[in-house]
Amino acid sequence: MVNSRKKVPMRKCVATGEMRPKKELVRIVRSKEGDVSIDLTGKKSGRGAYLSKDKDAVQLARKKNILSKQLETTVDDVIYDELLGLVEKENRQS
Repeated sequence: MVNSRKKVPMRKCVATGEMRPKKELVRIVRSKEGDVSIDLTGKKSGRGAYLSKDKDAVQLARKKNILSKQLETTVDDVIYDELLGLVEKENRQS
């Protein structure tokens, strides 16, 4: 018997700790040079951390400095602001 359903890649949100399909999360990546950016493609090289596309998850990550710990570098507030903007845009579309 062939499994016709494709396996959905699951990732863990660093803020909430819940496993979700990769498409429901946004990836934040730190390059070799130490630049932190939001990776919408999920394919950039570097150390990545996944965050739920949820306002509460982004605010929790900011409050507890979770991304800085996961990516082992300082994460600017600009990144969190971008994430909040992205989350709000996503929520308006769905």
